[in-house]
Amino acid sequence: MSENLIIDETATRWSSTDRGRMPLLVLLHGYGADEHDLFGLVPYLPEGIAVASVAAPLAPPWPMPGRSWYAIDGLDGRSPDAVTAAASAFLHWLAAAAEDAPSVALLGFSQGAAVALQALRLDPERFGAVAALSGYVSPGELPRDDELRELRPAVFWGRGTNDDVIPPALVDHTAQWLPDHSELSGRVYTGLTHSISEEELADVHVFLTKWRDGALSA
Repeated sequence: MSENLIIDETATRWSSTDRGRMPLLVLLHGYGADEHDLFGLVPYLPEGIAVASVAAPLAPPWPMPGRSWYAIDGLDGRSPDAVTAAASAFLHWLAAAAEDAPSVALLGFSQGAAVALQALRLDPERFGAVAALSGYVSPGELPRDDELRELRPAVFWGRGTNDDVIPPALVDHTAQWLPDHSELSGRVYTGLTHSISEEELADVHVFLTKWRDGALSA
């Protein structure tokens, strides 16, 4: 995918204008949502961190509202190259937005989770933790995957038993890939569809609190 994606930095929502040098958590929304969607999770997140919610760079086909990181239908649907292009655009945004942050973690939902994990693969040393909710690891090899296997960064992967949005083949691939490339924690939530539950948020809060306090392996 040769398209150069650009993230609109003016659309980013921040939890505080006085961010100082606090640990930074970046929220990456799913398909058809926008920077306002996951921002509603801020009250469920640990205190003492800055939170930024980023708007994806693409507009999905009409009549779907919101934004998207990459196409999910057609010949290029869920293409690994498209996921990589989105992750590269995000890393470009992050380089300017988070240069003073002592630690950066990501929380992505659905295709936002796929982009978060792809960004981790592109720059393994950049992130202290990734929470991937209802998402997947994009297939294929990337140049720094072996380095990731050695670093074993902390990843939380949460998904529901009734999630019929992510193809089973991608779920199976993720279930095999993540334990080999990360210090994996997470949970499969009985009855949960393609969404986020309060039970899952409680687990994410514990995971991100450990990241904030420097208690994770990465």
